[in-house]
Amino acid sequence: MITRLLVANRGEIARRVFATCRMLGIETVAVHSDADADAPFVAEADRAVRLPGNTPAETYLRIDLILDAARKAGADAVHPGYGFLAENAEFATAVADAGLTWVGPPAKAIAAMGDKMAAKSLLAEAGVPMLPTWTSADQVTGFPVLVKASAGGGGRGMRVVREAAGLPEAVASARREAASAFGDGTVFIERYVERGRHVEVQIFGDTHGTVAALGVRECSIQRRHQKIVEEAPGVLPYEVRERLHDAAEAAGRAVDYVGAGTVEFLLAPDGDVYFLEMNTRLQVEHPVTELVALGELDLVRLQLLVAEGEPLPEHLRGPVAVRGYAIEVRLCAEEPAQGFRPATGTLHRFAIPGVDREFANLGRAGLRLDSGVVGGSVVGIHYDSMLAKVVAWAATRTEAARALAGALARAELHGVATNRDLLVRVLRSPEFGAVDIDTGFLDRHPEVFEPLLPAEEVPLVALAAALASAAGRRASAPVLAGLPSGWRNVPAFPQVTRFTGPDGNEIEVRYRLNRSGGVAEWSTDLSSDATVALVEAYPERVVLDVDGVRRAYRVHRQGSEIFVDGPGGAASLTELPRLPLPTAELAAGSLVAPLPGAVTRVHVEVGRRVAAGDLLLTLEAMKLEHPVLAPTDGIVAELPVPAGGQVDTGAVLAVVTPLEEAPS
Repeated sequence: MITRLLVANRGEIARRVFATCRMLGIETVAVHSDADADAPFVAEADRAVRLPGNTPAETYLRIDLILDAARKAGADAVHPGYGFLAENAEFATAVADAGLTWVGPPAKAIAAMGDKMAAKSLLAEAGVPMLPTWTSADQVTGFPVLVKASAGGGGRGMRVVREAAGLPEAVASARREAASAFGDGTVFIERYVERGRHVEVQIFGDTHGTVAALGVRECSIQRRHQKIVEEAPGVLPYEVRERLHDAAEAAGRAVDYVGAGTVEFLLAPDGDVYFLEMNTRLQVEHPVTELVALGELDLVRLQLLVAEGEPLPEHLRGPVAVRGYAIEVRLCAEEPAQGFRPATGTLHRFAIPGVDREFANLGRAGLRLDSGVVGGSVVGIHYDSMLAKVVAWAATRTEAARALAGALARAELHGVATNRDLLVRVLRSPEFGAVDIDTGFLDRHPEVFEPLLPAEEVPLVALAAALASAAGRRASAPVLAGLPSGWRNVPAFPQVTRFTGPDGNEIEVRYRLNRSGGVAEWSTDLSSDATVALVEAYPERVVLDVDGVRRAYRVHRQGSEIFVDGPGGAASLTELPRLPLPTAELAAGSLVAPLPGAVTRVHVEVGRRVAAGDLLLTLEAMKLEHPVLAPTDGIVAELPVPAGGQVDTGAVLAVVTPLEEAPS
């Protein structure tokens, strides 16, 4: 019997495992880096052990430190979560050798599936269909191809290559990213299927020889080959679903699989299915499988019971009956319109309306939240950008998508840029509703990258922010606090408030209130012909009558930042000081770091002539590589940061002098 479980992971998955442990009466142990010392998962554990340092290599990837933590805390079992050491056979062996219960598949199965090339050979013999695959660039016989990391998943180390000329650099870049994420830079190449759908099967095995398929998931909406929208049971023909179940069970039996695992496939437009990889762990998207299973299904609970030697329950040994439809989105700290650039900062407010349960099944239609953060959490540079998973269950796919999109649109997510608007637009798109989806969905639909807030509504949001700021100043005024906000003894002169807007440009709001506190006139330097009347203005709520329709805006101020959530969408503005201090100007052509990170490679030297779009250097942050490209044809004038150098947001990485300005 497991009595005290250590979770060798962090964030949302640690909280998820702890939730089931509390239900079962199992004590919990967290391990944490210095950066995670104040994270919610640490506070929720019964015991916590510090892993000195911040980077994964210093902390969550240190087998010795984790085993020492288990010994210190008196744990008798280890759950690896997903990512980090979850699919590390050496770790599984070390846990068992230490006399602890390993909550996962046998090390032999992890090793067999961890080497993806060896896994393909093994499973091909078991009758699982495969794509053409090569181990080196000179073997490739046709394009397009996909370069993939052999040792990991999650989209890291993946590159689509459509021409032979781009293959060497893609392989080199994939190797670097894979080595950083998984400690193994081995890659391989396989044929890339255009318009393919990513589907997968949840399998579960026990120590008594049973391997069962528990259902199919659709995971085709992806960015950078990482899933961001997942569904169950998926919209698939019956015969395709049966083929997927059969192939997944064959894969599990081929390696004597035990515990939770996922077999991933590519569904080609002609209906053929091909094996992609087998993940020997619990998947991020496991909640959608739990929600649609008829009866209670808790995959973490099953993991724990099977680790204790219990057989798989009888009702899970055949096809699992499903009810309704579930859709999950991954809410990430990133800026989709900027190439999914990761975002950092303090999450001042994190509130999603209508959540019925956290980390647990729903008894009826509703929303589930599995989150690694709360309001006040700090999002740093060291780990993955995922903040939370928001999951909707309903009777139909259409209802689930609508409910999920509505909850996300109304969520208050303040302080860190997120992919919320993108997710809402995907869920509301006609193509998604018609299941016209595949792994290239985002590439074909640039319209989903547009912010939810229409440009024509930005002036109204700025006006609401200005009125809320004025109301806040009046509420805290030491004298004459009873006067209406914005009241002037000489009413002909307007109030003027300046902001930095959502697009980074300055917005100037001018408004004049009448003697009763209503809006007499207003304007911004953005065009707007709306007729506006003020209904009420408080520091955290402003109601405007816009052309005869009332609109309520929720306003949250944090220092000079003002976050406005309204019926048309959300926006973040920064109120500018009335008398700004002088600041140093950057040299023309300066390229600055968009977030903290490390310069991993410098591809040019000072004095080199470059063309617009040429790769200058590579910045690594949040375990991903970010190329820094020349903005124009020019001459590299400065490269102040060498390879290996650490930088903060705003640091100058390079200066490119345009050709017309370069000295001859």
